[in-house]
Amino acid sequence: MLSWQIRTDALQVENQIDAAKAEYIAAGGIEYALANISSASDSSSEVSFAEVKLGDGVFWLIKPDLSSDKQLSYGLIDESAKVNLNSASQEILLKLPGMTSELAASIIDWRDNNSEVTTGGAESEYYLLLSDSYECKNANFETVEEVLLVKGASQAILFGEDHNINSMLDDNENDGDRTFPDDNSNGSLDAGFFNYVTVYSREKNVDSEGRQRVNAANRRNQSETLAVLRTVLSDDASFTAMNRIRARQRYANMLDLYYVSGIKYDDFVELIDKLTTTDSEELVGLINVNTAPEEVLNCLPGLESSDVDALIIKRERLDDAEKKTILWVTTVLDQEKSIAIGSYITAKSGQFSADVVALTNNGRAFRRYRAVIDTVDDSAVIYRKSLSHLGWPLPVETLEKFRTISF
Repeated sequence: MLSWQIRTDALQVENQIDAAKAEYIAAGGIEYALANISSASDSSSEVSFAEVKLGDGVFWLIKPDLSSDKQLSYGLIDESAKVNLNSASQEILLKLPGMTSELAASIIDWRDNNSEVTTGGAESEYYLLLSDSYECKNANFETVEEVLLVKGASQAILFGEDHNINSMLDDNENDGDRTFPDDNSNGSLDAGFFNYVTVYSREKNVDSEGRQRVNAANRRNQSETLAVLRTVLSDDASFTAMNRIRARQRYANMLDLYYVSGIKYDDFVELIDKLTTTDSEELVGLINVNTAPEEVLNCLPGLESSDVDALIIKRERLDDAEKKTILWVTTVLDQEKSIAIGSYITAKSGQFSADVVALTNNGRAFRRYRAVIDTVDDSAVIYRKSLSHLGWPLPVETLEKFRTISF
């Protein structure tokens, strides 16, 4: 009896030690993400994000493979490739996979700063009648999961069948109602819109060197605008373009300015980073047209599925230099459609999330965390949440492998 108790106590201590190791490995994985943030959008980078050894364990940075529910990808997740719940219009929200008109309207009401009810939406009068009552926030979402507080939202709408949020079809997500969660057992993962939304995307309205852009739409900036034009164009071409720009008082966005100015494509590529059409110091919720998946591009106003297909085909052929601005979309779309999406897109990414899975080398303990890194000022973790309670997110074979090896 005494020997059994001693062995039980020893195993408990070992488990506690392994749990602590897993925590430190996970923390190391987040630091690794911070250190390699520059590799997140670099397709030529040789940085590994899978099975990275650290001390007495290993970690992975997993990301959804949105083209397949049978496998995982590895790396950092681009938050600027998603629809921002805090800035998206109701029209854009309605185009998200699985979104309902009730929830889209209620999201608008939740984040706005007034008590007027959007048709189909809800303000405090609705929430205060719930059994667990609370006020309508009337302020920005702080996390994506906060949407579950909103009228019309549910786990099924946000996450679909993807209970452990790994974007893979796991056995318990394909067995009907035999185990949690309930699913339709149709052999494919019917996910919600979680992977397509964010609350973090933002960028400063400055050029690539951090200098304030010149608002070419502001008539008080004519001399500054002309000076910018002359950095690329001849004097004659600069004055001609300036006269065209002055002929309009309002511009929807930089693509609108491009068409009105008459400046050649190659010249405008060099100018677009230095100019703007708004005095806003920060631009919130712009979607990176270079990295956004099909489901997000389909949310952009005025686009048909054929337009989205054409954009994706085109960007796959572009080199990194061509992707530095949004101007390339004008080579795919007509003027009307280019201008229609010009206010919603960017070529930058400033926020990334890391889904870190850490495992001790004996396979006895694991931890999983999601961390969001903002690089707009200095790279810093602005959000961190444990996902360990959702269970092991990688293939079971991977876990078994590390139960039989040590390093």
